Amino acid sequence: MLHILLVSASLKIRDAEHMWSYRNITKKKDCTKAETMHWTMLADLETRGAFGDSATQACLKPDIHVPCEVSVDDVLVNSSAGIVEDHSVIKTKETETNEFQKEMFMFKAPASPPPTSGLWTTQRDGEVKLRMDERGIGSETPKTVHELFQESVKNYGDYFALASKKNDKWIKFTYKQYYTECRKAAKSFIKLGLERFHGVGILGFNSAEWFIADIGAILAGGFAVGIYTTNSPDACQYVAENCGANILVVENQKQLQKILEVQHKLPLLKAIIVYNEELKEKRPNLYTWSEFMNIGNDVPDTQLDNIIASQKPNQCCTLIYTSGTTGQPKGVMLSHDNITWTALAAGKYVQLTEATVKQEMVISYLPLSHVAAQMIDIWLPIKFGAQTFFAQPDALKGTLVDTLREVRPTAFMGVPRVWEKMEEKMKSVGSKSSMLRRKVAAWAKEVGLHTNLKRMKGSNELPVNFRLAKQLVYKKVRKALGLDRCTKCYTGAAPITKETVEFFLSLNIPVYELYGMSESSGPHTISLPHAFRITSCGKEITGCRTTIYKPDSDGNGEICFSGRHVFMGYLNMEDKTKEAIDEAGWLHSGDLGKHDKDGFLFITGRIKELIITAGGENIPPVPVEDAVKEAVPIISNAMLVGDKAKFLSMLLTLKCKANEETGEPEDDLTPEAIEYCLKLGSKATKVSEIVGGKDKAIYAAIQKGISSVNERAVSNAQKVQKWVILEKDFSVSGGELGPTLKLKRPVVAKMYKDQIDRFYTDAETPTSTENSLRQ
Repeated sequence: MLHILLVSASLKIRDAEHMWSYRNITKKKDCTKAETMHWTMLADLETRGAFGDSATQACLKPDIHVPCEVSVDDVLVNSSAGIVEDHSVIKTKETETNEFQKEMFMFKAPASPPPTSGLWTTQRDGEVKLRMDERGIGSETPKTVHELFQESVKNYGDYFALASKKNDKWIKFTYKQYYTECRKAAKSFIKLGLERFHGVGILGFNSAEWFIADIGAILAGGFAVGIYTTNSPDACQYVAENCGANILVVENQKQLQKILEVQHKLPLLKAIIVYNEELKEKRPNLYTWSEFMNIGNDVPDTQLDNIIASQKPNQCCTLIYTSGTTGQPKGVMLSHDNITWTALAAGKYVQLTEATVKQEMVISYLPLSHVAAQMIDIWLPIKFGAQTFFAQPDALKGTLVDTLREVRPTAFMGVPRVWEKMEEKMKSVGSKSSMLRRKVAAWAKEVGLHTNLKRMKGSNELPVNFRLAKQLVYKKVRKALGLDRCTKCYTGAAPITKETVEFFLSLNIPVYELYGMSESSGPHTISLPHAFRITSCGKEITGCRTTIYKPDSDGNGEICFSGRHVFMGYLNMEDKTKEAIDEAGWLHSGDLGKHDKDGFLFITGRIKELIITAGGENIPPVPVEDAVKEAVPIISNAMLVGDKAKFLSMLLTLKCKANEETGEPEDDLTPEAIEYCLKLGSKATKVSEIVGGKDKAIYAAIQKGISSVNERAVSNAQKVQKWVILEKDFSVSGGELGPTLKLKRPVVAKMYKDQIDRFYTDAETPTSTENSLRQ
């Protein structure tokens, strides 16, 4: 019997008094055995031991007394012995998001906390049951963000936490200074009228001010809400309105202008703060960062301490807005426990070292409105005492590599496009090297790939030629990229091609895939140096669980999550929340995937992206698109179409340069693309030359590549019968890609409706693929 004693001063859960079982796991009457769910729990004691899972540490004695009460109803304990046979998903008709009226938000916090209703809530002041395990990392003491931060200050107080480069000099904060700044910001938010469970929207590039505003908002009892810098004024308005934002923090005049344009539509907005530029004009309730940081000086510490004391681990503190790839963005509610537990579990799983042993170094440059960047840049560093360096705002326009060389991080996360750009640049430079250098590089890459593929399968052998290649090539490449100290290179947020993964693996730079979503507080599965497979996104973080819902004969089904990282719900969207979290508490990802015999998870598609042909065959587009891109290196983006049609067709774009300021695709081909053309006997240097003149060499090469992909198709229905090259590549600025560079299929389908319609103007299905030159 598990006994739980709730100690209010620290929210620490000790020696158990009650036991809860994982209930409401029922079998649907209409389900067959084949539809039965099979689930994998990798949080066994041996695995935990391998990653150094220690007993819960003694609770930090806080400077602030935290007298809040936690009911035993706030905790749901999962028994590892439970068997899940089946569960059903509640499907609800999609409803339009209503416009939020001011009176919706005008409520007073109740004298006593609202009752805990279950595993999810959509109410801003709601509470949820914590998904505790009986033992292991899933049984660790729930903490608030403030408790986590205090613990960090106690353990790493004099270590550097943040580093910002200004006027060619690094300006640094220690953890003690960082904490002090966050408290100052919190008091200023209180002074400006931030209400409990209301938003502080942050719109700008990564900086110390971004972090301080984020944590300050949480300490002050509000929600930290990142807003994508690429958002239009209307999109900014939607997020601010949805979260009930009282305050907006913006980086510069450009972002300020967006807010001023919609300010009259935001009745709850009380103040705007600009953190990276001086104000061009004075306006009521508009402040510079320095003005803001001093405005709360007369707010007594006790007032802030009382707000902090009222916070509970099972309450919301952060909202992550989905990118709106398939509709209006949804506000993903993350609790204190979601954040603090996930930082602990993920950090231990990847074996991050604490600063007292060896300080980890990371670079912050990915959009902080995305959960992956927040977890990697803010929360993991606080938990383990890492130092976060801020890249320059033009990082993705070319300066990132300079920051990498200077900082030499120990861990680095890049979305696929970042790794692809590195690959393209390295190939371009390599093509201009001498014949001897090219031969040495080719030999080293062959040795590197062969050795690392054997390592992947468990071999520890390091042949002499590998050690020689390491000295001659691998070390120099790592140093040139600034990755010579980096032991953890990751990719996620979108699919990465096998070609790119193998390219870096051949240079002895394993890029480990991870997988998760905003609704899982970031990571769910992670590949490790001793446990990875190419094209797999790894295995579950210890303490997390995966099930494949309704697997088909090949084991493919919907990927579902369970664990303390699963979100609270979508703010004010009950129907959407019920669609995402089923009656048994499983989070339905909407992604299709399967496990191999060793437990590695492979993503095979997305349910909403499935193409259902006129013949009724379900086809996931991503594997076909990736295969075409791998077969034809000049292709930048590919989108398969053919829903309800007699055959499949494909939209293609070519690799071209992008405007460094706007990110807008240009007509000039990339050096790699030009080199590809020359090898085929084409003199083309621009997209327009290939498309306008129907360049025979390039069109023939593309057709040959698509034909080779078709030869591997499992059925005729999965073959690409027609294709067309578009005149412009996809981009964020063009609207075809989301902020994390995911393809926005509905947008692309609408933009290129005429081209798609032309595929199907002929009544007959083509009998061969020779027709492509006509497109």
